[in-house]
Amino acid sequence: MLSEQKDGDRRQGRRPRRRRSGGSNSTHGKKSVSDDKESIQRALDRFTVNPAPMGFPQDIEPAAKKIKVNWHVNSVPKSVQRKAGNMVCSPGEFGFLPQKRVDQIAKKIDGLNITLEQALSLRSALNQEKSVYSHGRLMSRANELRRRYDSGEGVLTLSKRFDAPPVNVFRAILTGRGWSKNKIKETLKAPSKMNKRDQSEFEAAEAADRVSSVNQSETQTAAEVFEDILCDYFESAGVRFRRQEELLAEQKKSEGRAIITPDLLLLDDVRINGVPCAWIDAKHFFGADLRFPRKKTQKQVNRYVNEYGQGAIVYRHGFCDGLKLKGAILLDSSPLDLTPLANFHEKLRENSEE
Repeated sequence: MLSEQKDGDRRQGRRPRRRRSGGSNSTHGKKSVSDDKESIQRALDRFTVNPAPMGFPQDIEPAAKKIKVNWHVNSVPKSVQRKAGNMVCSPGEFGFLPQKRVDQIAKKIDGLNITLEQALSLRSALNQEKSVYSHGRLMSRANELRRRYDSGEGVLTLSKRFDAPPVNVFRAILTGRGWSKNKIKETLKAPSKMNKRDQSEFEAAEAADRVSSVNQSETQTAAEVFEDILCDYFESAGVRFRRQEELLAEQKKSEGRAIITPDLLLLDDVRINGVPCAWIDAKHFFGADLRFPRKKTQKQVNRYVNEYGQGAIVYRHGFCDGLKLKGAILLDSSPLDLTPLANFHEKLRENSEE
């Protein structure tokens, strides 16, 4: 799970969530899978097929029960995503935003059917996509970046000039020196081995980059908290499931590596908005209708569908109604108790202010 939506989450305690009006209300699931009968049938067959799918018990005691879940969602219209996207991104701006800039964005999107948290998460997705699709062009100018750097230009200045994430710019500079990918990777893990200027520039790049930074531990931890919340929800609904950690340990033991590990593998016949779902995956970000995240998530969904059948993706910050994934219904976090996640970000704020 890429998540990377620290800007929005860290400010939830400071700015109340604005109510949307006129949004795209739907159950989304039924419509998106109307022509996906094969994946739905595979989800139903997982209880009887022999051999059972990977990680799924051959015999479930007591027998699997049908559990209906009504999950009302409120998606963001594609037109709103497009308008908000043009407002939240500025060239060379890839880092954590100061409050003044956040307030500017909040003012710009006022009146659109999108919350501030969703807009900031969309910003992260747009920056990530920009980073991915501009990487080749950036690396092709590695020698030029190295020359400019050696002439005295800083990484942050070059980042704005070339509209690329600072850490990626720094990697390109090292590539311009003739360094191998492995040498760059190992050096960035141990920046104390760099010379004084490089170390200082790398630290500045890391601090100004939420897209390509080496340290993503806070983002990963927040994603894990969101997974726990999702598990609590289904557990309270009486749904039995196996968690990703169990599947991972089991597959490493039997296969030597992780093969297929959804966040939740459902052991009961769960029907969400009437659609049978065999698995659930949590995404701690906004489900943007953008090429890169859509392609990446669909590839993951395909692996789950091939093994288990139809499933569901739960997006922490909701999703765009233009986003369609074959084999998965899309859900938001509206019915979930997000208190643990709010507490997590509050602790982060307190620690950062000490």
